[in-house]
Amino acid sequence: MSRIVSIAITHHRLPLDPPFKASWDGRPRRHFDATIVRVRDDGGREGIGSGDLMKGFEGHEDLFVGEDPRRLERHYEVLSHINFHYGRCWPLDLALWDLAGKVTGEPVWRMLGGRADRVRLYASSGVLRDPAAMAEQAERYIAEGFPAMKVRFSASAGGRSGWRDDVKALEAIRARAGDRLELMVDCNQGWRMPWDTTLPWTFKDALAVARELERLGIYWMEEPLHRSDRKGMKALKEATDIRIAGGEMTRELSEFRDIIEERAFDVIQPDVALVGGITGCRRLAFQAREAGIAFTPHSWTNGIGVLANAHLTAGAGDAPFLEYPYDAPEWSEARRDYPLKAPLRHENGWLLLGETPGLGIVLDEERLAATRIG
Repeated sequence: MSRIVSIAITHHRLPLDPPFKASWDGRPRRHFDATIVRVRDDGGREGIGSGDLMKGFEGHEDLFVGEDPRRLERHYEVLSHINFHYGRCWPLDLALWDLAGKVTGEPVWRMLGGRADRVRLYASSGVLRDPAAMAEQAERYIAEGFPAMKVRFSASAGGRSGWRDDVKALEAIRARAGDRLELMVDCNQGWRMPWDTTLPWTFKDALAVARELERLGIYWMEEPLHRSDRKGMKALKEATDIRIAGGEMTRELSEFRDIIEERAFDVIQPDVALVGGITGCRRLAFQAREAGIAFTPHSWTNGIGVLANAHLTAGAGDAPFLEYPYDAPEWSEARRDYPLKAPLRHENGWLLLGETPGLGIVLDEERLAATRIG
């Protein structure tokens, strides 16, 4: 019998020089923060998770210490209550799955159903480059074996001058890549950074953009309207041939349930590090499949979050692609995965998960010690 003996949370910061200017944030990012959650059992094993800041968790350790880490549904219920009263503490769910895998000797993808031990990736860009540079980036993705690329549109006045300029960048990519890449577009209209008061698109704005994306053969159109406008998303879904995707920052599983029941989206994108953990999002994978909706998680996080979303997608889902945040040099694999001993490496556009028990995480303890801020 395995029993949890401790839970430790640390915070880390990697300076970014040159900075990363994300399309969804007009302010250059000069550092990248990571929160690491460690759950230890009485056998000396350690489960690792990462994601949100774990605000509000302090003082609740006693709800888990002494329990069997494999009681994952029980732990999910407790975390759902903490989520209601305090903050999003789902990284602990990831750590519990990692520890449960180490206790049982199985990789998480097999514990989740074992559909596959690998996932096909799409390269998720983050920087607003000029059209020629975007086309060059697409060419590099093709050379590395990626089957698809996600292109970002400007979230606010901090980016390009408007969606027509965004379309020009997309046209340059399509002209260069032809049909060698599937292209997705993230419209960045679902949510804003706290300082950004730019209004999201109206329905007619989004429909005008959708007509342009139809012309360019885009695979999906992500977050084209504010996150609360489910009726608008459904109307847009019915008015265009483009798949409508969203939900990356949705906070409650019940909201996803309603999205699925209403057939409001073609593609849902929960992130196990932000909503429900692996335990909760596993439910969504099955619900979405029954409704004919694609399930492909958001995973713009560090390599721990990428791995957790990949294990769920491989083990229980059947997504055509999984997000792989990767836009070198500003967002390289080394920057993204600095908590890890070695960055994740795709193989010709695939992420192989292997047979290592748990999530397969190996931390770089020296780097974590050097970057610790709390």
